Amino acid sequence: MTTTKPKVFIARPVPPEVEAYIGRHCTYSKWEGEKPLTSEQLAGHITDVEGLLTAGGRIDAELLDHAPHLKVVSTMSVGYNNFDLVAMKQRGIKGTNTPNVLNDTVADLIIALMLSVARRVPEMDKYVREGSWKRGDNESLFGLDVHHKTLGIIGMGSIGRTVARRAKFGFGMNILYHNRNRNEQGEQEFNASYVTMEELLEQSDFIVLMTPLTEDTHHLIGEAEFSRMKKTAIFINASRGQTVDEEALVRALQNKKIYGAGLDVFEKEPVHPDNPLLSFPNVVLLPHIGSSTEKTRLDMAMQAAENMVSVLQGGTPAGLIRELRD
Repeated sequence: MTTTKPKVFIARPVPPEVEAYIGRHCTYSKWEGEKPLTSEQLAGHITDVEGLLTAGGRIDAELLDHAPHLKVVSTMSVGYNNFDLVAMKQRGIKGTNTPNVLNDTVADLIIALMLSVARRVPEMDKYVREGSWKRGDNESLFGLDVHHKTLGIIGMGSIGRTVARRAKFGFGMNILYHNRNRNEQGEQEFNASYVTMEELLEQSDFIVLMTPLTEDTHHLIGEAEFSRMKKTAIFINASRGQTVDEEALVRALQNKKIYGAGLDVFEKEPVHPDNPLLSFPNVVLLPHIGSSTEKTRLDMAMQAAENMVSVLQGGTPAGLIRELRD
């Protein structure tokens, strides 16, 4: 007896081995355009599919009205703030993401941002390349130490714990954290201290923001929060750009309320050339590349594909978003 394979649509490019895996379990079509497809284009491709593999792009009621057979939307990312969970739940559509697979890669980047801002690495690289280095240059080149300083992590999830492990055992840092819930595992493993948001902001030399984007975390860090930070504090954001009031961050930098910042995410992406953050030499800016290594992106795409296939086969994948569980 021949079983008909479920039909799926691949909305983003995936590695050949991921496409081959999907082909073994599903009948599929894929987006062939050079640019990401628009919502209107996506709507035209999902009218008869049961599965959708994507990464970004709004999944809302208007789009889902074009997909009466859809059973699962699988994103090749950890964040799923682009999912309209209410609309998906009303239609019985499952959603999956790719937690944990990118923990080490993102943690590496966060440590790199901490070091780059503290030791002024991009600024010093430019200084040498432009021929500005002269004998006798001393204090003008000084930065800040990272080792044995205090790291405050806002959002001690799986990535936060991975950062804490590197910071504690690699740099001898003191770990503070603020979370919705106590993380006893982290407290035992890294001797981390659970503190209020106010205590974390006031005591930390480095502040790493790793919260998901929700209604509660939108502009979580703003004017009041920057005012509580040390003037020698370095702020790192590798979560979502909208968790920070960017205008407040600009003012904090202009008024020297903090030492500097390292940012992988922004309120509006890509960053506009007129964004004032581009003018600060003490701010390190990256193009949202937290998980961007070849191996990690392959692993994320494969996990997303496995999540999708699992749902279509009646399974419960590890990446099933809890709000969309039965």
